[in-house]
Amino acid sequence: MSGWQPLPDGLPPEVRHFVTRLRDLKDATGLSLAALGARTAYSKSSWQRYLNAVQPPPRQAVAALARVAGLDAPDTERLAVRWEVAMEAWPRPERQQPEGGGTGAPDGDGAGYEDDPTLPWWERPEEPPRRPPSGRLLLWAVLLLLALLLTAVVGTVAAG
Repeated sequence: MSGWQPLPDGLPPEVRHFVTRLRDLKDATGLSLAALGARTAYSKSSWQRYLNAVQPPPRQAVAALARVAGLDAPDTERLAVRWEVAMEAWPRPERQQPEGGGTGAPDGDGAGYEDDPTLPWWERPEEPPRRPPSGRLLLWAVLLLLALLLTAVVGTVAAG
């Protein structure tokens, strides 16, 4: 089932080891990339990029694969550590230099990769219950009603 294309030449060993582990986990699930995408909320094309070392996977995608593959907590933790090591070693894309000069790197360390903040809906923390509207809205409604009532009374007295 592992008809994987060879990983790119010059890939750091940490990245190669990590991606090979991801491939093994994917193969162990017996799922196609499309089925894996449906079970993890990451698309088939995203998994193709991650498993061919074209793009580093976000932490949440790795955690989702671990869950689908049925890893226990210690193995999931080891995979998370491998992810961190691989992210440190992952080759960074070359940055285009802006016309005005400079490095083109953003402020900060210029690492270029960030953990994807997107979480599947089933992993999102529960939102705190919304508190009922404060009495302020009710107060404004009562004041508006009194103003309308006063206007009606004044209009009736003035007309009569």
